[in-house]
Amino acid sequence: QMPLPSKVKKNACHRQRVNSDLTARAEYLAMRRERYVKSMLAEKTGVDPWVCANIANLFREENTIPFMVRYRKDLVNHMDADGLREVQQALQELCSLAKKCQSTMLTLKKEGVLTTELEELFKNCKTMDELDHVHTPYKKSSKLSKARRAKELGLEPPALALLQRPQTLNLQPLVQPDIEGLATLDDVTTGIVHILADMIAKDKETLTYVLTLCDNSVVKLQSSVSKTAQKEKPGPQQGRPNDINNFKLYFDFTCNIQRIQHHQILAINRGENLKILTVKVIIPDCVGTDFCRWCINVRWRPRGFAQPEMMNILGNAVKDSYKRLILPLLCRRFRSQLTSNAEKESVAIFVQNLRQRLLTCPVRGRTILAVDPGFRHGCKLAVLSPTGKILHTDVVYLHGTGQNREADKLRHLLMLHGCETVVIGNGTACRQTEAYFDNLIKRRFFQPLDVSYCITDEAGASIYSVSPEAVKEMPDLDPNLRSAVSIGRRVQDPLAELVKIDPKHIGIGTYQHDVSQTLLRAALDGVVQECVSFVGVDVNVCSETLMRHVAGLNAGRAHNIIEWREKNGPFLNREQLKQVKGLGPKSFQQCAGFIRINTETVQSATRYTDFFLSLTNKGKGKIIGTELNPLDQTCIHPESYSTAMRFLSLFGGHVDQLGQCQLKDRVEAHVKSHGLEALAQTLDATCETLQLIIDGLTQPPGFDIRQDFNQADFKRQIISMSDLHVGLVLTGRVSNMALFGAFVDIGMERSGLIPKRFITPDKLPSDQRNHSLALGPGERVEVRVVDLDLQRKRITLDLVRVIR
Repeated sequence: QMPLPSKVKKNACHRQRVNSDLTARAEYLAMRRERYVKSMLAEKTGVDPWVCANIANLFREENTIPFMVRYRKDLVNHMDADGLREVQQALQELCSLAKKCQSTMLTLKKEGVLTTELEELFKNCKTMDELDHVHTPYKKSSKLSKARRAKELGLEPPALALLQRPQTLNLQPLVQPDIEGLATLDDVTTGIVHILADMIAKDKETLTYVLTLCDNSVVKLQSSVSKTAQKEKPGPQQGRPNDINNFKLYFDFTCNIQRIQHHQILAINRGENLKILTVKVIIPDCVGTDFCRWCINVRWRPRGFAQPEMMNILGNAVKDSYKRLILPLLCRRFRSQLTSNAEKESVAIFVQNLRQRLLTCPVRGRTILAVDPGFRHGCKLAVLSPTGKILHTDVVYLHGTGQNREADKLRHLLMLHGCETVVIGNGTACRQTEAYFDNLIKRRFFQPLDVSYCITDEAGASIYSVSPEAVKEMPDLDPNLRSAVSIGRRVQDPLAELVKIDPKHIGIGTYQHDVSQTLLRAALDGVVQECVSFVGVDVNVCSETLMRHVAGLNAGRAHNIIEWREKNGPFLNREQLKQVKGLGPKSFQQCAGFIRINTETVQSATRYTDFFLSLTNKGKGKIIGTELNPLDQTCIHPESYSTAMRFLSLFGGHVDQLGQCQLKDRVEAHVKSHGLEALAQTLDATCETLQLIIDGLTQPPGFDIRQDFNQADFKRQIISMSDLHVGLVLTGRVSNMALFGAFVDIGMERSGLIPKRFITPDKLPSDQRNHSLALGPGERVEVRVVDLDLQRKRITLDLVRVIR
């Protein structure tokens, strides 16, 4: 029988109301979870809650870190990229925790085991370890915990009665000889102990108290040689790539967890993973004693009079809870926290080293002879024009017979191309090749040329030389010669060359295989994007490889931009980016401020004239905005163009005067007379946006933020180990930063090491004293030799000062 129309309408209204209620409840729960995550984020990172809320919203809207740092300073409270990356990581961890917690509760609810108390325990979890601690007894794959078995036997009510009404509790009636677990009074007592122990171990206040006790005590990490390693002879065994002797330092090692160094944690973890070391967390016995006393007398004290046997049950429950449940949790928590902190510090070292390497100041306007040194297969040469064009490639054998003939060949090449700059890779035969050139320079062999040379890091050059990108870029060159080209271009434009190589292969940082690869990859990709974006790219000459690292772009969008440029000619303004396939409003917003339209590049493009004429003749309106906009070569974002024009109109300025001294003087005078805040209010803009506009208007054309960073060091002589003595003061350049100190290139075969204890705040510039990572690759330093180990060729240095 068909239902009546009125009944159908009534049912539809009911379903709609139910669906509306469910949607509203879901939105309410999502909003509540979001507020909780934001409050936890502020607590975890120490950042102001309003800043955390803004950052969370910006990330939810898919904003990139470079965009937020430059164009949303007011919302992120002027935080730098590293600070935002830390908040982003913490936010991702909290979101993962919230999702995991929610899915776990839904699973347990379907299984019918989720109680109000258990739900509250899940909501109070602040780490994955705590969540796992609560969830473990309810996992299907694991057998029932002792507490759950006792609860299924009906012992939970008497366990609660022991705490709430101990004077009325009688355990004898609970004994049932035919049921396992209740057969004797001892079995009943044991079941109650397990239930109470589980309650104690999952109580938030109890866990907080025991952590406080640990914080006030000396908790130690202890490592010793494992039984497996003791049975093996030192050296590689059964194909194992490790050497047991490398871990001798940790065969009998004990250290306070508050004082242990990050590199020691990573080394111990590696030894443990290789089954060479056994690791324990040593918590003092006094922690357990004080904890048990507090539980019995304060937190879990029965509410009424309890017989001695009842207090004995409670005491056993507290001891069992501490030894069987809480102590393992504490050990896992400390190990996890130590490893997490060490990984973050190691990744931070990687990030700083990579940033310093990428932002090394380019060496412009020089023809370069790049040398990839070698013995048996010779030294590979590449002569590069000031723009990086390959002028000549060759192979010379500098370390065998016929050295005079090869020297004549070198002189001919240098004279032919007017080259006075030699770049030598720091690989095999580097120092021998350096000595060879040093000898020729001392003999004035290259006169009238004033030749100098530098050593540059060639890490990753060989990997890049056989990559698809290198084959596409230099199809007719031998891979060895491609390496020489890459070495030379690293000095001419480090950023453009190094982005072609996986950051992990550039030779920066330590323990890269011992940290979270997901964390490392995200951080390194982020810093590459940050460097490329802040330097900016000329969209009409930029390579596809470099383009894909601009904020808001990816490999697909970068390819489409290059394809559009090849098909339609050079971009005339930023607005034309909107015509590129796949570049939507959000992508345009994120990338536009970092993409430059250089007027000179456009005018010198070979297809520019025909392109412009075709636009004029066709007039079909397919390509919008064909006029050049001077603001497109600045750091000012298109969303602020109208504000910039209104600011210029306040004192009669014009965009054609960009970067000129006259405009700079007028801008500075106007800001000084009216004040930045007042002008920002007049223009209905933030002070941060107005300051960015001022910077963009007053910076000279072609401004490069890398000009404030150090260039490669060029020299004409070398020093040897025999030239050194304790107390000698030298200048050098930091080549790498590790968790235990800084390696400094002082012009020798081996770099010297400044141990971490010698890098003190009083020796650093004022702007670096508050940074945990004080030095980075490329920084020039003055050092003093404090120890020489001639046998092992080790040089220990003391930092005197950072040279600015």
